[in-house]
Amino acid sequence: MSRKQNEGGKPRKAAQAKQFTVNEPSELLAFLLIHLASMGRNSVKSVLARGQVSVDKRVQTKYNFPLEVGQTVSINTEKAVEAPPLMGLTILHEDDAIIVVQKDAGLLSIASSKDEQEVTAYRQLMAHVRTFDPKNRIFVVHRLDRDTSGVMMFAKTEKVQQSLQNNWQEAVKERSYVALVEGKVRKPEGTIQSWLKESSTLKMYSSSHPNDGQHAVTHYKLIQASDSFSLLEVHLETGRKNQIRVHMEDIGHPITGDKKYGARLKPIGRLGLHARVLAFEHPHTGKLLRFDTGIPKLFLNPFKNAAPAPQAGQAPKKQR
Repeated sequence: MSRKQNEGGKPRKAAQAKQFTVNEPSELLAFLLIHLASMGRNSVKSVLARGQVSVDKRVQTKYNFPLEVGQTVSINTEKAVEAPPLMGLTILHEDDAIIVVQKDAGLLSIASSKDEQEVTAYRQLMAHVRTFDPKNRIFVVHRLDRDTSGVMMFAKTEKVQQSLQNNWQEAVKERSYVALVEGKVRKPEGTIQSWLKESSTLKMYSSSHPNDGQHAVTHYKLIQASDSFSLLEVHLETGRKNQIRVHMEDIGHPITGDKKYGARLKPIGRLGLHARVLAFEHPHTGKLLRFDTGIPKLFLNPFKNAAPAPQAGQAPKKQR
């Protein structure tokens, strides 16, 4: 059915639009607040968020989108169809090239052949971008495991996807995780290196032979520790499948809740791994973008009622 027809098949009147010419540089929200003075600030924000504002015939939703002299801003007065609500997913940033999101633990990044009917981050974001234009698409740049939460990025064009994937090591300036692991990690920081391979049961492992598999390098720093658990800041030098999970098992401190890689305890009811920071150069502008989603409060719960583990060379305090 044509978008200009209603359900009864009769032509629908074209949506009325107010048009304004930009006479001096401004940010989009500030411009709209001046020209839609009869509307409240929240109402103007809603109009913008629903995709009812176009600049030179291209929909814009960013409050701080820069306007240049001579551009035409159009406001569609017919309420647009709102994007479907997102489940287990929060959009942190969106522009013409990329979408950056925070994913909850339990949500698949993208479906495999056996999960074709399952709700995924990919499916939800595809529906989101197609609300504004049925031709829009998104493309996977990298993934997070189902039970890992945190920040990840999708591309809006295949060209941007290829650019980011082909130049991943150069484009990504920072990629760090927080990991809640079993036991007290004694070294305040360290580096783990190995060659990763995948078994016939699809489990990754570190090969005992050099140059046998994909080289993987993981750096960690200790944030907090008790006798039972440690909280680590983890930086990836390489991004291999299940890399952090394998390397934590290798040093005898598996990630909590990660039964597949040796964990015995599940103190927070989920995998203790969160993709905290992603910083990268924007594929179009070259500007550095950095997203820090913090440490989930859940990861601090195991330390609330536990005495801090004594530092190296320090005797434990005697109980009175």
